[in-house]
Amino acid sequence: MPALTSVARIEGAVSPGFAPVRAAFAENLAHRGELGGACCVEIGGERVVDLWGGRRVRATGEPWREDTLGILHSATKGLAAAVMALAHSRGWIDYDEPVGAYWPEFAQAGKERITVRGLLAHQAGLFAFDEPVDRAVVGDLDRLAGVMARQRPVWPPGERQAYHAISLGFYQGEIIRRVDPAHRTLGRVFAEEIAAPLALDAFIRVPADLPDRRIAPLEPPGLWRRLTSMPPGMMLAALNPRSVLHRSLIANPGTSFYLDPERVVARELEAPSGGGVATARALARLYGCLATGGTALGLRPETIAALRAPATPARRGFHDELFGGPVRFSLGFMQPSTSFPFGHPGAFGAPGAGGAMGYADPGLGLGYGYVTSRMGMDLSGDPRDVALRAALAEAVGRAG
Repeated sequence: MPALTSVARIEGAVSPGFAPVRAAFAENLAHRGELGGACCVEIGGERVVDLWGGRRVRATGEPWREDTLGILHSATKGLAAAVMALAHSRGWIDYDEPVGAYWPEFAQAGKERITVRGLLAHQAGLFAFDEPVDRAVVGDLDRLAGVMARQRPVWPPGERQAYHAISLGFYQGEIIRRVDPAHRTLGRVFAEEIAAPLALDAFIRVPADLPDRRIAPLEPPGLWRRLTSMPPGMMLAALNPRSVLHRSLIANPGTSFYLDPERVVARELEAPSGGGVATARALARLYGCLATGGTALGLRPETIAALRAPATPARRGFHDELFGGPVRFSLGFMQPSTSFPFGHPGAFGAPGAGGAMGYADPGLGLGYGYVTSRMGMDLSGDPRDVALRAALAEAVGRAG
């Protein structure tokens, strides 16, 4: 494949005092293997970082443009969690009510006491599907709801935490479909009630008419990088069909079912845990809104307080059975932890496999977004994203 030139073009701007972020962005392109990407930061509703550069596609040399959208993978979970927060603010759901209060068929097979909060914290034991789930099932929401209603938790709900890599979004989607007065899908609620009022270039349900040239495909890492990037224990788990990692991330339907070699991503298909696309601006705008009280979306102070509140551990603590270490989840978002630090206490967001990241830091009124066209493999924070956030912390510290 053609190599990148030593000096990649960077476009956009940063506000005075935020030059360290631009320098880190340039370092990513020059020395950290970045192919192309974008970074955006809002503080107090003001855009202080807005950068893009490099290539959307290596083979053609096509540049990353101002309106290029990145594949989010699990950073999509932040968009879905925002829909759940909207539902909470509108009185459609109570986080501490059983899921079965909104979806009666769910309350079977050992799931009767699972609360919305427990589900969104990855503590429900529902990270895998026993029945086959493919695009045809995902595209038929009544059929998918039946599969989920019949699913039995792998262990008693609330006992352990295990990342629901793909399944979580489907459960969220059915809850929203049940409680929304118009019975819209989660993707439609996001588009009409969040993306539209905030003018976000972000989609959970990617429309058929969105041109491929707008979306940056994720260039996969080389074989050696894939073999050496994960700890040996996780590599063995990935190969073990009985492991939490394999069942949650790889099998049935797996993280690749929403990708499409012909169209970059599958269209008109909702995968709220991984199938979204967005610009860095959209992530920064959404999280900036959440970090400053959510008034543009009509969120209640009680909802914002709940998002900022410390996560509640499972009975066996925050140890995650997939990641093999402590990770904190609350209300569909990730919170900072020793294994994945970001922002200040009270921050919340969602990283994605491949490198994408978005988060809100309410203490600073800050929203952050980063998207890329070259997939990373680091589970504790992609080095490109980490470098950008470190430079941001330096800039904010100087300003303070």
